[in-house]
Amino acid sequence: MIKQEDVFRIGQLGKPHGVKGEISFNFTDDIFDRTDECEYLVGMVDGILVPFYIEEYRFKTDTVALIKFEGVDTSEQARVFTGMEIFFPKEFAAEPEELSWSYFVGFQVFDVRYGILGVIAAVDEATINTLFVITQMDGNELLIPAQEVFIVDIDHRKRSIKMDLPEGMIENH
Repeated sequence: MIKQEDVFRIGQLGKPHGVKGEISFNFTDDIFDRTDECEYLVGMVDGILVPFYIEEYRFKTDTVALIKFEGVDTSEQARVFTGMEIFFPKEFAAEPEELSWSYFVGFQVFDVRYGILGVIAAVDEATINTLFVITQMDGNELLIPAQEVFIVDIDHRKRSIKMDLPEGMIENH
């Protein structure tokens, strides 16, 4: 059984394309193209993570691919997948340089000065500066820059990130 902590979000499926089962895939991370190890993507179906084996795909733009899954051969079959969130198995993204910021959703964040900041709930890539959206212990939201220069250590096994944020950054929130 695939668990949520074993995958990270890389995009969402759009509408069917054509009549042979292709569907548009709006992705935020092209890791599925950068590794030959993984032959499937994971989708959420009724709250359960399910693997879908890739038959073929081709890029339409820098952020959209047309993808065909095994056993999906008509636009009617593909239509069922519209809007489905797509995840990638972390085990096939073992190299840190292959990871996207979305990989860190669910990681606990510590700062060398302030201690525990909270858990990364989301990654905001809407602006030029990518931000970690952190849910603090009191339920408040904290936004901090997702920049390698602030990261001191990453413990993949414990799912934690140790950061050294500039003085004053936390007080401003």
